[in-house]
Amino acid sequence: MTYGDILVAQGLVKSYGGVRALDGAGIRLRGGEVHALVGENGAGKSTLVRILSGALAADEGAVRLAKDTRIAAVSQELSLFPDLTVRENLFPHQPPRRLGLLDRGAMDRAARPVLAELGLDADLGMELGELTLADQQLTEIARAVLRRPRLLILDEPTSALPAAAVDRLERVLHTLTGRGIAVLYVTHFLEEVMRFAQRVTVLRDGQVALAGVRRQEVDVPELVSAMLGGRPEQPPRRSRTVVDLPPPVVLSEVSVPGKLADVTFTVRAGEVVGVAGLQGAGHLSALEVVCGRTAVSAGRVDIGGHGRPHSLRDAVRAGVAFVPSDRKRYGLMVDRTVWENTTAVSWLALGRGGFVPSRSELVRRTVDLTERLRLRGGPYDLVARLSGGNQQKVVFAKWLATEPRIVVLDDPTRGVDVGVRGEMHRIVGELAAGGAAVLIASTDLAELTEVCDRVLVFVRGRLTGEVHGERLTEHALAVAMQQGTSASG
Repeated sequence: MTYGDILVAQGLVKSYGGVRALDGAGIRLRGGEVHALVGENGAGKSTLVRILSGALAADEGAVRLAKDTRIAAVSQELSLFPDLTVRENLFPHQPPRRLGLLDRGAMDRAARPVLAELGLDADLGMELGELTLADQQLTEIARAVLRRPRLLILDEPTSALPAAAVDRLERVLHTLTGRGIAVLYVTHFLEEVMRFAQRVTVLRDGQVALAGVRRQEVDVPELVSAMLGGRPEQPPRRSRTVVDLPPPVVLSEVSVPGKLADVTFTVRAGEVVGVAGLQGAGHLSALEVVCGRTAVSAGRVDIGGHGRPHSLRDAVRAGVAFVPSDRKRYGLMVDRTVWENTTAVSWLALGRGGFVPSRSELVRRTVDLTERLRLRGGPYDLVARLSGGNQQKVVFAKWLATEPRIVVLDDPTRGVDVGVRGEMHRIVGELAAGGAAVLIASTDLAELTEVCDRVLVFVRGRLTGEVHGERLTEHALAVAMQQGTSASG
């Protein structure tokens, strides 16, 4: 059966300050179809979804809805209440009442057909927190379906689901579109686009790069090209001298329940190795294993010749430096001075050498580090008063003070400007040239191509390939992250 347009959006513009999140974007959603929306981080997907769902007003443009169209949205972060029953979660607003009391019978009669349709067999009276994550996700979808929408927006619905649950979601989508519902499916997983969607729209830099093309008319590499655009490839990287010694980072057949499965790799001294993957792919879990922040259930881990670290402190003692992505939560004491932050690990926390130097000596060491990093700020300045880029330099300084043999970087240049980014990359190169083994994750594929000798690609918890040499480009990385393929020069 053919259904008409449910929603048509045209010429949408949305700016935040001087930055345009959307620049003339639009989309056409038809009943009975799954329409995938894809794009890189920052492409404008979230802004578009918020405008379509009515949570945000556009600066310009128009959104037209078919008559009597209800819209329901299921966000990536579940908005459920684990301490309440399944029934109470399904009817959080204006539940059926009889004589002023909750009408549980009416609630159950309305809910059971929907739950059966979605393949969710759950006791409506049990606490939601007792369900698996997959069943909680289906409960949220059921709650949305109970609102009888004509348009259902699903934002990254499979980011934390196992393969069996993804199979079940496919059946759910088929059921919903069979009833004429339009589904806007926002995802990073292009394999799901090719599997679920009838049409796909690609956003790039707030504009539409591909508009509602039929799934059969594109393949994954073409979608990746549309997402990335015609960016120039990076120039050849400088060759680095890798130290011919036992590698300081060794993971052999390592497994972490629900995160990693049989992962094996090494990082040698003098080498910069990237890890890449979509959300939940396992690459960040690999970094946590190296830093002692995640326990393994199987396999061998040897960090700096000291075996497996059982904590971040263990890892630091084995020569690991860890620069986190969330610098304010994990990397800095923003209410303290620069010198207190830069010496917090090497001297104040670890007592390097069995004693703590004088304050003047700690300040002198801080000055040496901040000059090396070209930090704009003195040792007595409060970190809270520094710019974001200079705060990140303080994080680097703190860990450089430990004279690390292994440097683990998680999105090290997130939120900094181009100039600071270049200085960070210079420091990474100097660390490798000095014999450190560097392991880096980044949400910016261009960063990985700029600084890494090779990049390990993770897909759904498994190390599926490696990209290196002349083939280490953004496009090759993006395709490998979607398809689990390797590329080498």
